[in-house]
Amino acid sequence: MHIDRHTFLRATGALLLAAAGIGTGAAHAAPVDDAVADLQRDWEVIRYQTAASEREKRFEALAAKAHKVSESFSGRSEPLVWEGIILSSYAGEKGGLGALGLVKQAKALYESAIQIDGNALEGSAYNSLGVLYYKVPGWPMAFGDKAKAGELLQKALSINPRGIDPNFFYGEYLVETKQPEKAVAYLEKALQAPARPGRQVADTGRREEARQLLDKIREK
Repeated sequence: MHIDRHTFLRATGALLLAAAGIGTGAAHAAPVDDAVADLQRDWEVIRYQTAASEREKRFEALAAKAHKVSESFSGRSEPLVWEGIILSSYAGEKGGLGALGLVKQAKALYESAIQIDGNALEGSAYNSLGVLYYKVPGWPMAFGDKAKAGELLQKALSINPRGIDPNFFYGEYLVETKQPEKAVAYLEKALQAPARPGRQVADTGRREEARQLLDKIREK
């Protein structure tokens, strides 16, 4: 079969574009994926490898960076989830009444992410929102609600049943709600969760948190 020069060049060009992720949709996904991965790496370093005295100001700066990413990729769920995670972590370091405004902002970000695509990042928005609901005070100070937290965390588990984060946080929730005997299975599952590519720092830190919580349960 004879193929003329122009047909060959068009076909070769199409293959090169596909390999580069251009014209296949990947070109549009790659920038947001890279930006989110950059936020993840920065968060891991601050959360697990930075002195406690430095974390608040580092998270404050990272929150500003995350907000720019969310604005740059409006309509995407993933940056909103990570902006929320960073704000939640900043609030945890800040503490006190000053943290309430931050967690309310994080709540709104998670809710927006769920409206766009709740399954993004393996249901992380449901998981992170559930964590807020059991960690923050209830009415009239804030929006804390243990029952709502349980629903959201179970939703996250249904999306990512083997994941380290949904299992750890559901285990922690069970401890918080005076059900430590039920928490053990989830914390052990968190320890056995498959490694996440590129998330070694976070995985190592989360496993250590799971071990510490298990030790506390078994000491009682």
